[in-house]
Amino acid sequence: MRIVVGITGASGSIYGYSLVRTLSELGVDTYVVATKMGAQVMQFECGVKIEELKKYATLLDNQNLFASVASGSFLTDGMVIVPCSMNTLGGIANGVGDTLLSRTASVVLKEQRKLIIVTRETPLHLIHLENMTQLTRAGAMIMPAAPGFYHRPTEIWELVNFMVARILDSFGIEHELLARWGEKEGSR
Repeated sequence: MRIVVGITGASGSIYGYSLVRTLSELGVDTYVVATKMGAQVMQFECGVKIEELKKYATLLDNQNLFASVASGSFLTDGMVIVPCSMNTLGGIANGVGDTLLSRTASVVLKEQRKLIIVTRETPLHLIHLENMTQLTRAGAMIMPAAPGFYHRPTEIWELVNFMVARILDSFGIEHELLARWGEKEGSR
């Protein structure tokens, strides 16, 4: 399996960081494209420099439109943008592909591969919602970073793992990040 992970400047970079590490642990061939603000927010929120992700994935330059993931002939199982800023979401929804991240998202859509957009912004205004609707119509899945609480989390990592698990589920990737609804408690 091969997945591209986009990381933008929205708050919530812990989701992207955790996803990349988990994909690596599960043996998934992972490519990471981060915006400049995405790298800065990850450093600020997680204390992690974007270069650290080279331990877990192939890190690509967001300005390099010659990168393999910018072409539909480079086969992937899809892309996750986590977290996705409203600026990036708006650009992708309106066909702007001027960076590697937005170009790759456009390629994933045109090739009818899986595109998951994990939004974190709140509250949302009408233009945000219309952009999400437009992307959903184009084939993307909008997945707000809104973890559930039925698994009774007691630590932040349980909330993060909930969202990472939902992303993995969407790609059909097996994992043991959390107990599923109806499973015995403590079976995680």
